[in-house]
Amino acid sequence: MALTCLRPIRAVIAALILAPGVGCAGDPARQPSSAGSEDGTDHGRTAHAVTGRGQSAEREWFTDGAPAAELDFAHFNGMSGRFYMPEIMGPGVGFLDYDNDGDLDVYFVQARMLEPGKTLQNALIAPHGPLPPTGRLFRNDLSVAGDGSRRLRFTDVTDRSGISAPGYGMGVATGDIDNDGWIDLYLTNFGRSQMFRNKGDGTFVDISRRSGTDGAGWAVSAAFLDYDRDGWLDLYVGNYLNYTIDADKECFSATGGRDYCAPQVYRAQPDRLYRNKGDGTFDDVTSAALVGAQFGPALGVVTADFDGDGWIDIYVANDSEPNQLWINQGNGAFADAALLAGAAFTGEGKAEASMGVDAGDFDNDGDEDLFMTELSGEGSNLYVNDGSASFTDLSAPSMLGPSTVRSTGFGTGWLDFDNDGWLDLLSVNGMVRAVEERLSAPFPYDQRKHLLKNLRNRQFEEVSAEAGAVFQLSEVGRGAAFGDIDNDGDTDVLVANAGGPARLLINEIGSRNHWVGLRLVGQHTTRDMLGARVAVVRGDGATLWRRIRTDGSYASANDPRVLVGLGDSAEVPTVRVRWPNGREEEWSDVAVNRWTTLKEGGGR
Repeated sequence: MALTCLRPIRAVIAALILAPGVGCAGDPARQPSSAGSEDGTDHGRTAHAVTGRGQSAEREWFTDGAPAAELDFAHFNGMSGRFYMPEIMGPGVGFLDYDNDGDLDVYFVQARMLEPGKTLQNALIAPHGPLPPTGRLFRNDLSVAGDGSRRLRFTDVTDRSGISAPGYGMGVATGDIDNDGWIDLYLTNFGRSQMFRNKGDGTFVDISRRSGTDGAGWAVSAAFLDYDRDGWLDLYVGNYLNYTIDADKECFSATGGRDYCAPQVYRAQPDRLYRNKGDGTFDDVTSAALVGAQFGPALGVVTADFDGDGWIDIYVANDSEPNQLWINQGNGAFADAALLAGAAFTGEGKAEASMGVDAGDFDNDGDEDLFMTELSGEGSNLYVNDGSASFTDLSAPSMLGPSTVRSTGFGTGWLDFDNDGWLDLLSVNGMVRAVEERLSAPFPYDQRKHLLKNLRNRQFEEVSAEAGAVFQLSEVGRGAAFGDIDNDGDTDVLVANAGGPARLLINEIGSRNHWVGLRLVGQHTTRDMLGARVAVVRGDGATLWRRIRTDGSYASANDPRVLVGLGDSAEVPTVRVRWPNGREEEWSDVAVNRWTTLKEGGGR
C-alpha cells in the first residue's frame, strides 16, 4: 500500500537536495571536488592460492592502478561541435580472460570522427594513443612473488590479436559461443555490430556477417544467455534510437545554446534476440520469441532467473520509456511482465531515464533484486523482488534515490566491496545535458562516482568520501566492468570515461575479510556456465546467493566468476550449485581465501 507514497516522498527529498535553479528535467552542476595457475584437482574442483589478509587500516579503499600497471587508454569521442548524440553515450569496457591463463584481460571500446569530411585535426579533444583510434585489447601479465605480493602489468596486444574495430564503438559483451573453452567477443556499435571468435592461439577472427549477428543501427548493451537451455549461448542485443548522422536534429539547452538532444526526439529502435544454432551461426528469433514486444530505447540489459523457475529471464533498462521484464516461458518464448510485476515504472507510475542496470540478492533472501541508474533529478531506482518476479519500489526508503538524485548514472553493479557478505553498490556518473556554469569546459558533463554501503536493513549509506582520492575525481563516467583483476579475493572495477582516461579501481579493503572465489564450468565444455546460481552456506547457517554472468552494468562485460564474502569467518562453507540445465550439486570442501574451479558433475 506504500507504493503510491514512496516516490512523492523521494521527489520532495530531491527538491531539497538539488541546487537552486536546477529542475528535474536536466542535469545539475558538477558536485564540488573535495591466479595464479591452477595447482591441483580434487572432487571436480581446482584451486590456486592468493595473498593473505590484513592491509593497513590507513590505506585507501580503492586506488587507481591503471598508471602503475601501464594500462594506458583514453577514450576519443570524435566531437567536432555538432553535438551528434553518440558522442555523449559511450563507451563501455570489458573484462575477459581471452588467453585462459587465469587472470582477467581488458578490452576498451573506442570511437572515431562522426562528422562527414572532418579529420582528427577537427576534433575538439585530440585523440590519445595509437592512431587511427580503434578498440584496444590489453593482456594482463599478472605476476605473483613468493611472498604473495602481486604486480599488475598490461601489454597492448591489439595489433597481433586480429581484432579490427575501426567503427564508432559503444559496448562489449563476452561469452563462449562455440563451447570450445575460449571466450569470444561481441562489440556493439553505432553502425554494424561485430562478433569475434577466439581461435585459442591469442588471435580472433571476425565472423560478424557469417554469424548473422551484425545488425546495423545503434546497439549499446548486449548479453549472452542460454535462454532455451540447449547448452549454447544465445545473444540479446539492446538497441537505442533510430538515429543517423544525415537525420540529426538540432537541440538546445535552457540557455539557448546547442546541446545534445533528449531521447524523445527520436523513435526507439527494436532490440534483437539471436538463437545460437550450435554451428557458429545465429537465427534472429525476435518476432517469434519476444511476443507482443513494445520496444523502448534500450541502454542496459541484465539476465537472471527472476521468478525462480529455472529459466533465465531478461530485464531491459530503457531511456525515458517503460522498462521491460521478459519472463521466460520455457517454450522458446518470452512475455513482457514488467507492468504487472511493478518493474516497468516507478512506484508513482513514471517512466524514468534508466541507463545502467544490475541484478543481485542484496538482502540475502534468495532472489534477484534490481538496481538502475537514472537521470539527475530522478535518483537511482531499487526494485525489490519477493521471489516470484513481483517487485516493490524501495528507492526512497533505501536512501538510494536521495543519495544519487544529483547524478546522472551509467555503469553500475552490485559488489561486496568489503567481503562482509552483503552486496553494496557502485555507480559511475556523467551528465548528458550541460549547465550554464560549466559551458566553458571542453566537455562539461563530468560528475563523481558513488559507492553505497549496504547497512543490512534494506538501507544504504553513501561512503564515497571514505573510498579514496579516485572517488573525488569528476569525470564523464560511462562503462564499468566488475571483477577480481589481481586474483587477490576482492572486486575491482574498470571504469571507461567518455572523452577521457580509463580508471582501474583496485580494491584495497576487501581481502581484509575471508572469501570464497568460484569459477563454474560445464561437464562437457570448459566454458563459464552463464546463468548458473551458487548458494554459499556459511557456518552460521546464512546462505548467500550469487549467479554466473558477464552482463549488467552499462555496455560492459564483467568477470564471469563469483566472489562471496565470508566476513571474519574462516570456516569452510557448503557450496550448492544450480546449473542452467536444472541439475543441482553440492560441495563441502571448497577452500576459503582461494579461487576454485567447480566442474559440473564433480559435486555430490
